[in-house]
Amino acid sequence: MIDRRMPLARRRIATVVLVYLVLQLAATQAARAQVEDVFEIRGVAVDVTSETAAAAREMALAGGEATAFRRLFERLTLSSDHARLPELSRDGISAYVKDFSVAEEKVSAVRYIAILNFRFKKAALRRLLIYDRIPFAETLSKPVLVLPVYQAAGALLLFDDPNPWREAWGAFPEQDGLVPLVLPRGDLPDIAAIGPEQALNGDIQRLDAIAARYGAGDTLVAHGALRMNARGRSDLEVFVTRYGTAQVEQTMVKTFSPVASENLQSLLTRAANELISQVNDNWKRDNLLRFGQQAVVAVTVRIGGLADWLKVREHLAGVAVISRVDLVLLSRDEVRVNLHYIGEPEQLALALEQADLIITREGDSWILGLSSVARQGGT
Repeated sequence: MIDRRMPLARRRIATVVLVYLVLQLAATQAARAQVEDVFEIRGVAVDVTSETAAAAREMALAGGEATAFRRLFERLTLSSDHARLPELSRDGISAYVKDFSVAEEKVSAVRYIAILNFRFKKAALRRLLIYDRIPFAETLSKPVLVLPVYQAAGALLLFDDPNPWREAWGAFPEQDGLVPLVLPRGDLPDIAAIGPEQALNGDIQRLDAIAARYGAGDTLVAHGALRMNARGRSDLEVFVTRYGTAQVEQTMVKTFSPVASENLQSLLTRAANELISQVNDNWKRDNLLRFGQQAVVAVTVRIGGLADWLKVREHLAGVAVISRVDLVLLSRDEVRVNLHYIGEPEQLALALEQADLIITREGDSWILGLSSVARQGGT
């Protein structure tokens, strides 16, 4: 509470200090609410039988921690580094666990079945990965809408039923990666929004429209085509292109050949699984945290009031590459801050975009603000 008996100048200083403390508290709360999501592993299933229920529960928690730790390690690191998971004892893994919760639980005299969620300590895990010289990323991509276009016997299928290529992509509902993938429902509005030919031709207007319908940032057109190989079997040739503002027209081309007695659906499922991993690896490579490269940029945030700045500050708290935000000036219509960040300027811009923030150049100044989606949606 500010004493109105203070001199006017002192009251103004006290008001600024109070506002600054409110902003810092809001920023801390936002950071806790958003950043930890990347370091949370949900839905760890455990099922253990032992001599007693207590012993089974103890074993289940230890096994769940180890599973969650590996899933988090694989979420943050490149596939080529997954074999480098540090060998830790149970106590060693527990030291990195912040807390856990039980989503579902069933207990008998000798058996313990549960679904567990684990949250891990961000700073401690960062130190571990840096010490072991394992590159990692933390920036969570906006959802990416997948359009699986299947070509067989001269026909192009997208929302048709059946579409075995679409079924293969839909076989992975639980994804731990930094790139959340979404499949469209394939209802009448989807069919009206875009067809397979338009998807393959990269019709940006239609791709953006269907992405917006699902709240996605980008679209991923996965064109799978069956080709007869020299052995008389069908290979799957895949062209995967990511469209949008994050990574413009980034294309992968791969061919998958059936192994042994692998049937068509197994081939398609294996291909989709590998491509999901590749999409995540591509994203992580673009967003690897480079602690040896640190910089600072001065930005101006135009506001209409304190609520506008609090909203921008909340979004900033979820940007992994930003290590610190220094408040330089706070006035009625603008806020000036210094953003301390890790990595390249392009990484900062990409990470800001995933948090619905846009940074633009105006003359000699950098202007930071919420994206139109964030302003309209109230996120």
